[in-house]
Amino acid sequence: PWIREKGSEILREQLDAAQKELKLKDKECERLSQVRDQLEQELEELTASLFEEAHKMVREANVKQAAAEKQLKEAQGKIDVLQAEVSALKSMVLTSTPSSPNRQAHPQLLSPGTRSKGASPRHGGGHTRNKSASWALPLAPGGNLDLHSLQPVREDKEMDNVLYAEFLTWKDRPSLDRTSAFLGRIYREDIGPCLSFTKSELSQLVQNAVENNSLTIEPVAVSALPMVKANAIECGGPKKCALSGMSRSCKHRIKLGDRESYYHISPSSRARITAVCNFFTYIRYIQQGLVRHDAEQMFWEVTRLRREMTVAKLGFYLTDTDQG
Repeated sequence: PWIREKGSEILREQLDAAQKELKLKDKECERLSQVRDQLEQELEELTASLFEEAHKMVREANVKQAAAEKQLKEAQGKIDVLQAEVSALKSMVLTSTPSSPNRQAHPQLLSPGTRSKGASPRHGGGHTRNKSASWALPLAPGGNLDLHSLQPVREDKEMDNVLYAEFLTWKDRPSLDRTSAFLGRIYREDIGPCLSFTKSELSQLVQNAVENNSLTIEPVAVSALPMVKANAIECGGPKKCALSGMSRSCKHRIKLGDRESYYHISPSSRARITAVCNFFTYIRYIQQGLVRHDAEQMFWEVTRLRREMTVAKLGFYLTDTDQG
């Protein structure tokens, strides 16, 4: 009996120990189960967040790609336009110089009516120029023309050192800044007087548009004159110049930048504006490095353009002789 009791006691102790160990295992299992649930929940949240972030990144990438493709397309269009402009400029520089202009490449140099009627094959459009000689007309006593004394004379020229020095200084760093001695003199002596019309306010607007390269000159269609928003005094008309205010036949009109108004101008006013535009075109070519001449040739071309502004200011201009 003693042995049986001793065996039972040992078994109970082992059973209690097993039960305690089982409870510890249960607690450990419960703790691990909680950890597993927590990890699963965190994993689900992380997965959802990653998917949401991935979708967001894909959307942003698609938007950026679409914007980039649009910008690329616009840039390619601009490049095509710029390449066409560069090709046109190169063609003008190679085939035309301001002293011997290609009048088809520079339509603003055409005389009124040439654009619509076409150029004469013999004269190349517009007019011819005597490049080396002119004729002096001497008068005999009493004011009569002395035909026996007619002699051909050649125009000669001599460089002004002061003007040339100003040009060379400007040419080293060419710009359109009128504070330079070179451009300041030309503004004061040529551009200002040439663009000084009776209508001073409109004259300043014209000068600003010429400086900004935003002025447009176009022929007026006689059959259908367009309606404009500005009043008739400011815009002139087919019989009244908007710049001078004088009654003249106005076969051209100007548009200033983005303004919606058109201003009718007389042939004399057109010649004055065109002379200034030609000067600005040439110095812009120099500034952009498109003129392949030496400094002295450039200077004489600038001087010739200054003379054209002076001649236009004095009221001289070229026109077709077949226009009534």
